[in-house]
Amino acid sequence: MKALLLIAHGSRRESSNDEIRALTARVRAASRRFELVRHAFLEMAQPDIGAAAAELTAAGATDIVVLPYFLAAGNHLRVDIPEQLSRLKAQHPAANFTLAPHLGAAPNMPRLIHEHLDDV
Repeated sequence: MKALLLIAHGSRRESSNDEIRALTARVRAASRRFELVRHAFLEMAQPDIGAAAAELTAAGATDIVVLPYFLAAGNHLRVDIPEQLSRLKAQHPAANFTLAPHLGAAPNMPRLIHEHLDDV
């Protein structure tokens, strides 16, 4: 079963975390590619990456695409997330984890920015 795990930084402001929860729900509703769509937070909020991965594998996910919801490739993307994925692969050997490029690296980002600004 194919799953998407969207990873955001996490915030002390619960309303910011709620934005990620709402985005995840919209992605889930629109998804044709993934049977399961979940979110996780790197820090400051729950679920953390380990808990979300455990939930996905318990639900039957065997192919998990991990999408870092980050605009730039800082230390979290270069070090923290890959380290956590290494642990997840060891903890869930029956699942295949694929790290997708972070959102800011998406080739269609310039188009998305222009579309977003169409009504401004």
